[in-house]
Amino acid sequence: MDLDPLARRIRAEFLEMPGLRLSMPQAARLWGLDAPTCDAVVTRLEHDSFLRRTDGGIVTRVDR
Repeated sequence: MDLDPLARRIRAEFLEMPGLRLSMPQAARLWGLDAPTCDAVVTRLEHDSFLRRTDGGIVTRVDR
């Protein structure tokens, strides 16, 4: 699966909503993704240093 369109959409949502924090189940529901795809796109955005997961598993934007 090509994650580029998903990554762009998710990046835009985090840019539009500063302070957005989601659990992985919330993220999957919001974006209409199954758990493995959601994990893959979040992992990609983590590798891009755009998102991070807190110790509690919450997905949030990296502070710049």
